[in-house]
Amino acid sequence: MELKQAPTAETAMLIRRPVAEVFEAIVDPAVTTKFWFTHSSGRLDEGKPVEWEWRVYGVSTRVEVSEIVPREKIVMRWNDPPTTVVWTFTDMTGDATFLEVRNFGFVGSGDEQVKQAVDSTGGFSLVLAGAKAWLEQGLTLGLVGDRHPKGISAG
Repeated sequence: MELKQAPTAETAMLIRRPVAEVFEAIVDPAVTTKFWFTHSSGRLDEGKPVEWEWRVYGVSTRVEVSEIVPREKIVMRWNDPPTTVVWTFTDMTGDATFLEVRNFGFVGSGDEQVKQAVDSTGGFSLVLAGAKAWLEQGLTLGLVGDRHPKGISAG
């Protein structure tokens, strides 16, 4: 399959918390581990690589932030596979934030790129739903860890 346009994973969620708090939830691993990865070597900061781990799966990835605009945008690359992720934070009325995630730069055949984009869209949708549950209700849903339970083959 030849693609006319490279696929991009896109998802978004309204989170009823102030933009500063939602932004902090993505850059501060003490918060992010409540709804996404299990461990981090540090806080997201421009030009400082960090390692994120999902110990339940025995996987990790290196994350490098190329741009941070506080309370507005984070641009980062990670290496498994090497793609770019752009987080956009829109301050909404009523102490709410519209958080958008775009992931692009997938490689491989057209079919492989499409599969990666679909998988990424699903994964980031779970991350945003988990962030919403944690930030609005203080609930840890375990969405990411429960997505691929042991004994169920990926298909």
